[in-house]
Amino acid sequence: MSSNDTCKNLPNIISSFIDTFVDFTVAGIFLPPSPPPPPPFQTTYPPADRLIAVGDLHGDLSKSKQALRLAGLIDSDDNWSGGSATLVQVGDIFDRGGQELKILYFLEKLKRQATKNGGCVVTMNGNHEIMNIDGNFFCTQPSGLDEFKNWAFWYTIGNNMKTLCNVVHKNSTNQTAPDDLYHGIPFSFPGVKEEYADGFRARIAALRPKGPIAVRFLSKNLTVVVVGGSVFVHGGLLARHVDYGLEKINNDVRDWIMGLKEKVCDDMVRSRESMVWLRKFSNEAVGECDCGLLEHVLATIPGARRMVIGHTIQSRGINAVCGNKGVRIDVGLSKGCVDGLPEVLEIRRDSDLRILRSRQGCDRLGREELVAPEKDLPMEVEVKA
Repeated sequence: MSSNDTCKNLPNIISSFIDTFVDFTVAGIFLPPSPPPPPPFQTTYPPADRLIAVGDLHGDLSKSKQALRLAGLIDSDDNWSGGSATLVQVGDIFDRGGQELKILYFLEKLKRQATKNGGCVVTMNGNHEIMNIDGNFFCTQPSGLDEFKNWAFWYTIGNNMKTLCNVVHKNSTNQTAPDDLYHGIPFSFPGVKEEYADGFRARIAALRPKGPIAVRFLSKNLTVVVVGGSVFVHGGLLARHVDYGLEKINNDVRDWIMGLKEKVCDDMVRSRESMVWLRKFSNEAVGECDCGLLEHVLATIPGARRMVIGHTIQSRGINAVCGNKGVRIDVGLSKGCVDGLPEVLEIRRDSDLRILRSRQGCDRLGREELVAPEKDLPMEVEVKA
């Protein structure tokens, strides 16, 4: 039998084996089997008995796991233990740290495990996801370039292995042939040291629209999501965003990431008042939060009671403003930010808000009541070991 005949008879499991090999080499994770095809891209979810929100992670895998363990969503082996809980991560996995890919793979593993156990994991776009898709690496660390350089090395090896037996072909729908990975990407970059050039090339190749990592992971991100009475968005929503259509926004951004749409409106994802850059509701100074505007925006979304946002580091930890209508959850936990202690927001039965904090960051054990200076409704704080 000729080698060509042998290749024709190779089962698809060879391709799956190669993908598993590459995944484990890059992230140290064996991803569980893919769940059944997901429902249509979903912007609105019913209330969850237990809803956990986690802020910006910025490339710090260890602190990300601490936050999820604090919430009881993962066990000592880093597997999903949250049962039917819903987790929303509000974006900014990228930049300031060097474990961005590892976090993407880890959250993908949890998505599959959670689905199998009746739970749900929702990942979102922050301004740093959009920046990286745009090829803006202003906040990227050298370790982040190294991680993508390593990914590109193994990814190319994997695709070369597939082409030996015609498992992957140039211009196929879901795969990138080896000679396509760097198509159109320059070999050098003005002002960039030669030692970093390959890292930049790999990062662009992976994250540009239609890039392998962009399609595989970032195309699943939402830019806005409503779970029961909670609206989640990285920076904030304005009435004009709601008028445009929340589902349309998610579809537009996804289609742009997939390479199906040439561009996405700057007012949605790039301007200072876009959904991922807005700071009208997250600036720590009380007087800078426009409660009237926030209440107006929420009133335009049926059933919305609160907006949960990240993007701006809160030096006093997770807090609420405007009668708990605005909840700010970015605590700067990454070592690349302020190395803050992990905190997570817990919402039970769509109304009971609690902040979960580690014992290390508290002067006393047990629980304490947190009453914001703005006379907001108290949010219970549970302090854990």
